[in-house]
Amino acid sequence: MSEVKVNKISPRTGTTFTIGDSGDTVSTAGDISANSITASNSITLNGQAITALQNPTFTSISPNTITNAQTSITITGAGFVSIPVVEAISTTGVITPADSVTFNNSTSLTCNFTLTTDGTYYIRIENNDGLAVRSSTAVLTVSDAPTWTTAAGTLGTIAGDFSGTVATVAATSDSAITYSETTDVLTNASQANCSLNSSTGVITTTDFGGSSTTATTYTFTLRATDAEGQTADRQFSLTSSYAATGGAQFN
Repeated sequence: MSEVKVNKISPRTGTTFTIGDSGDTVSTAGDISANSITASNSITLNGQAITALQNPTFTSISPNTITNAQTSITITGAGFVSIPVVEAISTTGVITPADSVTFNNSTSLTCNFTLTTDGTYYIRIENNDGLAVRSSTAVLTVSDAPTWTTAAGTLGTIAGDFSGTVATVAATSDSAITYSETTDVLTNASQANCSLNSSTGVITTTDFGGSSTTATTYTFTLRATDAEGQTADRQFSLTSSYAATGGAQFN
C-alpha cells in the first residue's frame, strides 16, 4: 500500500473523496490545511477517526528579563508534551538549550537558563513528536542588573536646618538608571526633608531635618532601576547635628 500525503483539501468542509483503487474514502470536517489543523477538525478513514497532531503554542514567559546568572523562567502556552526540548535563540542566531526543563502540565513549563551574552532571545519549544513552536518576537531580555558603587551605611552628618547638597549616591548598569526611595524617610518633610534627583542621585535639602531641633539619624532605602526594569536596593543613613545653643553646624 503506497503512502498518501494530503497537502490541502478543498473545499475544506464536508468533503468525501476516494484514495487509490481500493475505494478507501476520507471524510473531512472543519478547516484543514497542511499548516493549520484546529482542535475541532476531524478526519475519518473508513469510519475510523484519525487524530491530527498539533504544534504546541507559545503565550508568554515570566520573568521576561534576566541576568547572566542561571535563572528559572516559566513558559506558558498550550499543547506541551513531556518532556519537550526548550531553547533560547538570540537575534544573532545563536542557540542555547535550557539547562533543565520541568514539565508542569500541557500549558506550563519551568526552565533554567544560563545565558552569558546580553541581548534579546526567542524561545523555541519542540515536543518529543517533533512538532515545535517559536515565539514570534524576541521575548526574553538578558541584561546586567544595576550595581551600587556608593557603599551602604552612613552618607554623613549634616547640620540641622542646612540648605544645599547633602550627598550623592551612584549605581552602574548597562542602561540608564533612575533613583527612587522605597521607604518614607529621606523625602518625608516630617523627617529628613530632602529631595532625591531621580536621574543623578543627588540629594538636596532646603531645611535638613525640617522642624526637628534634635540630633537624629535617618535611615532609608534607595532603589536603582535600569531601563530593563531591573532593580538593586541599598540602605543608607544621614544624621543631623545641632550646636549646644540650638544653632546649625556642618560636620
